[in-house]
Amino acid sequence: MDACRKYGIQRYHQVSTDEVYGDLPLDRPDLFFTETTPIHTSSPYSSSKAGADLLVMAYNRTYGLPVTISRCSNNYGPYHFPEKVIPLMIANALADKPLPVYGEGLNVRDWLYVVDHCRAIDLIIHKGKVGEVYNVGGHNEMKNIDIVKLICKELGKPESLITHVEDRKGHDMRYAIDPTKIHNELGWLPETKFEVGIKKTIQWYLDNKEWWETIISGEYQNYYEKMYGNRAEV
Repeated sequence: MDACRKYGIQRYHQVSTDEVYGDLPLDRPDLFFTETTPIHTSSPYSSSKAGADLLVMAYNRTYGLPVTISRCSNNYGPYHFPEKVIPLMIANALADKPLPVYGEGLNVRDWLYVVDHCRAIDLIIHKGKVGEVYNVGGHNEMKNIDIVKLICKELGKPESLITHVEDRKGHDMRYAIDPTKIHNELGWLPETKFEVGIKKTIQWYLDNKEWWETIISGEYQNYYEKMYGNRAEV
């Protein structure tokens, strides 16, 4: 942001996350995150994202830096790094390896196809109002366990591969975004339904094995062991 001030950049856009809002109860499907929802983080990671958002807004207020912020729900699609749940489950299922699911897999996420997210960012940069936050959601809420079962079905793999492991600390239960503001002001709506996007995503990983098989080595293996290998089955 200092560099943007120095060189007169016309727009600094911060891609943030719905995690800065904390989580929502599973028994209140009527509740959604809006741009006025207070920041209420659950983990050091989401706190660092919230801190970045506050810095961005401070640069706007103090120095007049032309900023915008988007807070999106979980992305999925091509080129998703293999540590993330959807590509991880696809890769493991193809190799007939266990599919590690945190807890009972009841955590709910609002899934957004990556191309829809890119369209939203492009719109905000070109037409969004300086100093504003825009929530970008997919209206595609899914339980983690249902996604894993769907991947098994699409790949013709047995659900017996699913292994429940100890939940991670500070794991939020439900994220759900209300994208009314970006729809009303910029005309954006997600175009890709989850049932369509997930099939396109699975096919991409089938067609591009060389890309992700190269990644699944070295440091990634260390990460995998840290996140899943030492957790007790539940």
